[in-house]
Parts: sequence; structure tokens; C-alpha cells
Amino acid sequence: MVNNLKLIKIIILLIILFPLNIYAFYDTAKSTVVVDMNSGRVLYQKNQNEKRLIASTTKIMTAIITLENIDINKKVTVGEEVLKMYGTNIYVEVGEKIKIKDLLYGLLLRSGNDAAVVLANNVSRSEKEFINLMNEKAKKLKMTKTHFENPHGLDEETKNVSTASDMAKLSKYAYQNKIFRQIVKTKKYETNTKNKTYLWYNRNKLLIMYKYATGGKNGYTPAAGKTLVTTANKENFPVTVVTLKDNNPYENHKNIYEYIYNKYKNYTIVDKNNFNINKEFYKEKVYIKRSVTYPLKDNEIDKIKTKIILPNNKINNNIVGHINIYLDNKLVKRENIYKKKKNKSS
Repeated sequence: MVNNLKLIKIIILLIILFPLNIYAFYDTAKSTVVVDMNSGRVLYQKNQNEKRLIASTTKIMTAIITLENIDINKKVTVGEEVLKMYGTNIYVEVGEKIKIKDLLYGLLLRSGNDAAVVLANNVSRSEKEFINLMNEKAKKLKMTKTHFENPHGLDEETKNVSTASDMAKLSKYAYQNKIFRQIVKTKKYETNTKNKTYLWYNRNKLLIMYKYATGGKNGYTPAAGKTLVTTANKENFPVTVVTLKDNNPYENHKNIYEYIYNKYKNYTIVDKNNFNINKEFYKEKVYIKRSVTYPLKDNEIDKIKTKIILPNNKINNNIVGHINIYLDNKLVKRENIYKKKKNKSS
């Protein structure tokens, strides 16, 4: 007993002298991935490439296809396709006229399955044609293990399958769309038609639970379990987290973000505002379009190296070379170098 007390005192003393700043979490999902949305670096993963049902996180793709293919201020008429919808709905009525923009809010804030089919049938000539657009976009985004069979995520008759890794690619892409970002971070939205007034609150609880959360989309079916795709941004370090078949998704995401933001810091490797090349090595004036950032752990900072590649011949248009970023001698990032256009004399 005395020896045990001595051991406890020693441990307490060590903690006081050398405090540990360690965040740990128990990942409650079957599949998880965390990705830095600037560099694409995978910061954490568990079974990220396992195919699973994705439920209503499907609606991220539905929203993107809509945003890229139709004027969101256009009014459309609700058709009889809504009569077959069940589960979460916004309860639009057959014959009701409503803006695409309002349907998008109903889709992403309230997960309206009826909103999904109305959008599909108005963006395209048919739901089938819309689903083809979804799968074509998935291919372009290199979502190689993803297949969509409907625009809503219900999986009793048709099934949408993806992976945590593929859904992170979609989340990263969707985050670049300003209107999408605005919608998914909205906590409350009110609108009206000639038929009724709608008031919707965002179902994404992480917006309340975690102050750095910037949006996302949840999903659930008995077969898929709980699915969740979210984004957060702390100190200009935007990250997306995807969990599939997760018993406790919101708490899990909050804990994951805290763990990641404690473990990694986002560093500016090359600043576009201070970028230049010594004229002794290259006579032309050059620039880069954006600063190069990369998330690093404390023990990785000294392992970063940069290398400027300037071929003799121009590569493409105004591109004259690249900056290669290496971590532990492995290429992790490449940024184009552009030649500045000469000002024409008046």
C-alpha cells in the first residue's frame, strides 16, 4: 500500500513538472476519414476505403449537381413525384410553385426527400438523367468506389454506396462552392410560397456543439446507420470529417476535430505575397496564384523541404515551372509558377 502511494505521488509530480497536452478520442464509427481541405492531406483514417451505404449524405451531391446546372432563383412546380417520398420531408404540395433556392435549403437543412426528387426532375428531364449526372460528377472527382441510384439516400429499393474517402473528396469539392457553404452553415431559414410559410432549423447539431463547425450533412437509414459529413475551420485550417455507420456521430466529430486541431497546425510553406526568384537564377518576373499551406505535427516541421523546378521551355500558357513541397523526402504538394505579363507601354 505504501509503495502504491509513493508511485501515485511520483506520477502526480511528473504530471506537474511535465504536463501532457494530449487529446485522445474513441472513434465510434465503422469508417472514418479526416482530410485537410487545402492540401488534401489525410490526417486520420479508419477503414476509409470500405464501401458502405451513405443515406442522406447523398444530398451533398444532389445539391452540387443542382447548383451547377440551374438558376437557383428559378421557380418550379412541384410534381406528383413527391407522393412516393417518405422519411424526412419538407412537405411541399403537388402543384405548389417554389424556388430552387428554397428547395436547396429544405434539402440540406431538413434533409427533405421530397425536395430531392423535385430538384432532380427540374434540373434534368427525368430523375434517371439526374442520377447519371451524379455518377458522372463522382467519376470526375475520382470517387472510384461510389455509385448513386437515387438523389435522396433512401435505400429500401435503390442503394447509394460510397466510402469515407470518396465522401471526403465530395465534401472538399462542395466546400469550394460559396452558395453551398452559405446554406449548410445556416442555422435557421424561413421562406414562403402562395401555399404556406416554411421555417426550417438545421439538423446538423455540430453547428451548436462545436464553435468552429462550418456545415455538413447528416444521414440515417436502418441499413446505413448514422452517417455524417461535416466541415470546420479553425485559424484558417479547414478540415472535413466523414464518419459512416457511427453510433454517436456528433460527439465523435467534435472529439475528432479537437484531437486534430491539437495534433496539427497549418503552416504557410510558401507565401504568395513574398514569393520571388533571384534574377541570377531566372531573369523573368514570376508569381504564384496562392500561398502554399500544409498541416504538420510538431515533429514534422524540420522535415519539410521546397524545391523550385524551372524547365528551359514554358510548360503551358504562362506556367514556367513548379514549386515542389516534400515531407520527409516525399512529394506532398506542387504549385505552379507563372510568368508575369509585361505591361504595355502607352
